[in-house]
Amino acid sequence: MAIKPLDDRILVKPQEAEDKTAAGIYLPEAAKEKPVRGTVVALGPGKLLDNGKRGDMSVKKNDIVVYGKYAGTEIEIKGKTHMILRESELLGIIEK
Repeated sequence: MAIKPLDDRILVKPQEAEDKTAAGIYLPEAAKEKPVRGTVVALGPGKLLDNGKRGDMSVKKNDIVVYGKYAGTEIEIKGKTHMILRESELLGIIEK
């Protein structure tokens, strides 16, 4: 199953939550923070502008992005969790 996002939506695969703290303490599943960063898997064509043209997307495939804790919609694809977000819900791109 493949998903092609529409308009200015982006399909993101969240990064796994940390299993242990910086001090080396292992966290139980209930204490893990919800991921707020992930890798862009697919992009829509861009937002439809008033002049009838599509706006350029500010991210590209394989970018690592940061998004709000409660942003987007969580979906499952082939047993793996993904997020569908609007471009405006992204907070930034992590540069390598």
